[in-house]
This record gives sequence, C-alpha cells and structure tokens, in this order.
Amino acid sequence: MVIIVVIINTLISLLLLYVAWQVWQLKQQLASIADRLTAYESSTHATLYKAPENIYLSQQNIYNLRQRNQVLQIQIQQVQQIISLILLGRQIWQRYFQRLELTPAKTALTK
Repeated sequence: MVIIVVIINTLISLLLLYVAWQVWQLKQQLASIADRLTAYESSTHATLYKAPENIYLSQQNIYNLRQRNQVLQIQIQQVQQIISLILLGRQIWQRYFQRLELTPAKTALTK
C-alpha cells in the first residue's frame, strides 16, 4: 500500500513539475511579448510625439510654396503679355513695311 501511495505521489509530483515548467515557459513568453509591446509603444510614442510639430511645419511650407507660386504665376502672365505685345508689334511692323514695299511709288523711284 505504501508503494502505491509513493508511486501516486511521485506521479502527482511529476505532473505538477511538468505544469510548473509549462507555467514558467508561459511566463517567459509573456515577458518577451510585454518587452516587444513596450518597445513598439516607445517607438510609436517617439514618432507621434513630434507629429503635431511636423504637421504644422509642413503646413507652413505648403503655405509658403503657394505664396511663391502665386508670385510666379503673376510673373508668368506678365511675361506672356510682354511676348504677346512683342509678337503684335512684329506683325504690325511687318505689315507696315510690306505695304511700303508694295507701293508703286517706291518701286518707281528705285528703278
């Protein structure tokens, strides 16, 4: 009878030792997961902590670019107007001198 009790106690001890080993492994896994989550949280915090300032700076840069773009658009329009005036002047100039070349009085004087 004592042998049966000793064997049962030994089996119970081995079973409890196995359960304790499994619990210890689970604790190690949970600690590893907790460390990874802490690292992720720290990384996320470092990234998002500066986000409002970065967003504000980006908005300022976009505003400045839009202001510069407006100035450049005005300058482009002015250049286009100048080119149009030059082309118009050239056309008028060519028409005027073509008329002078086609007039009979001028052709008679040159002969």
